[in-house]
Amino acid sequence: MTDHDNNRSVPNALPPGYRFNEFEIKEVIGGGGFGIVYRAWDHQLERTIAIKEFMPSSLAVRNDDMTLVLRSERFSKAFTAGLNSFIQEARLLARFNHPNLLHVLRFWVQNDTAYMGTVFYSGTTLSRLREKNPALLNEAWIRRMLPMLLGAIKTIHDEGYLHRDISLDNIQIQENGLPVLLDFGSARRSIGSISDETETMLRPGYAPIEQYTDDNESEQGPWTDIYALGAVLHTLIIGSPPPVSVVRSIQDTYMPLTQRNLPGYSPSLLQAVDRALALKMEDRPQTVDEFAALIEMPVAGLDDVLSVKQPGTMLVPVEETEEKPAVLDWRRYKVPGLVAAGVVVGLVAGGMLFSGGSSNDSAAVQTASTQNDASVTQPAHQTAPENSASSQTSATPAQSQPSTQSATPVATQGAVAQIFVRMNEGEKLTLNGESQSVTPATNGFASLKLQPGHYELVLQGNGQTRSQSFNIAKAGTWLINPQPK
Repeated sequence: MTDHDNNRSVPNALPPGYRFNEFEIKEVIGGGGFGIVYRAWDHQLERTIAIKEFMPSSLAVRNDDMTLVLRSERFSKAFTAGLNSFIQEARLLARFNHPNLLHVLRFWVQNDTAYMGTVFYSGTTLSRLREKNPALLNEAWIRRMLPMLLGAIKTIHDEGYLHRDISLDNIQIQENGLPVLLDFGSARRSIGSISDETETMLRPGYAPIEQYTDDNESEQGPWTDIYALGAVLHTLIIGSPPPVSVVRSIQDTYMPLTQRNLPGYSPSLLQAVDRALALKMEDRPQTVDEFAALIEMPVAGLDDVLSVKQPGTMLVPVEETEEKPAVLDWRRYKVPGLVAAGVVVGLVAGGMLFSGGSSNDSAAVQTASTQNDASVTQPAHQTAPENSASSQTSATPAQSQPSTQSATPVATQGAVAQIFVRMNEGEKLTLNGESQSVTPATNGFASLKLQPGHYELVLQGNGQTRSQSFNIAKAGTWLINPQPK
């Protein structure tokens, strides 16, 4: 949930005064590429709530009758997958009644989409708090907040689930100082796994390598959320997230916090963050309790949190659904491939649930996804004019840039993007029809530095031709593995 003082205009939002029976929309408090959050008034119980609407702006638009209309019929599968995940997320969150977890009050399907009503939380996101008052977030503050956050994460893990989207934007700090862990990230990953977007629906710097790769050793578990939590602490301590994990797998430029001059922070905290951010899963703490032991602090129990004064909230019962989501088996959960799939990937800075999305027909993106078998009401098979959605937009890459590999960089004047291209021995590379003198490093990647613009990259050799089209819009790092023609 975003800041309540952020009353910005969000396209396709429901107007103030719109009613869902007893719920009346008052204002938009957040929104972007995959959903919209409203402040609403519950006329029956006379209290303020938040309403979260599934609204993927890259796939659908708002019709005059307030229903959602697909931008194109080809988006039907992606929309349905995202809607299923949204519903599954609501059902999952409704099962938890923890003071540090987003609490779902109601859930319903309307306007050819889905909604969830949640407790309206005061305060601001941890991201905004860090921007406004960075001096407040010292180790003493972290040690007051962290036990409760660890307790919330442990509650999720104990039920066999993962959050998979822990970041500063998904942690709300209420006015009384209590943290609340917000949205699970499954819905946007389900969309990203089958849509035409050229952005990974993950948060670069916060997502560990197993959320990008797919092999027998890359499996998600509690250590996945622990990496993201380590990235949150890393950002609070030094002001920026760690380097993007998938780039670290090519060239690891991560500098351990214990090797930095960071007065005011204890060795135990810095060492624990370094351990949490280990690139290899087996090198990280495997459980929340293990991570808490490294920091030498307890995991707050429910009674510990309830003893803290909280704002009064009237809650309504949530009806139990007949179909209970299956408990996740860590060792059976797999995530899609990245480089092996032959895709161009812009590592997006941000990429949150309520951030802007873009579509691109030139490349499909492989992202972590959850297959949900929840029964839902299908959206109307309406289609807006094809030109209402751009057929190709430039992806936004991440801000983390590693040092150049052994390959010769090109187009360095005014360059903003570091491009890593998977090359095989004997292949020659041309860029927009011009031959480039680049060779792969020992890791199999050649490195280019490029200016903003559109590029046609072709690799020829070994009896085949591989090519890839892509746009560069902002500074960052891209990984490219062109597909054979």
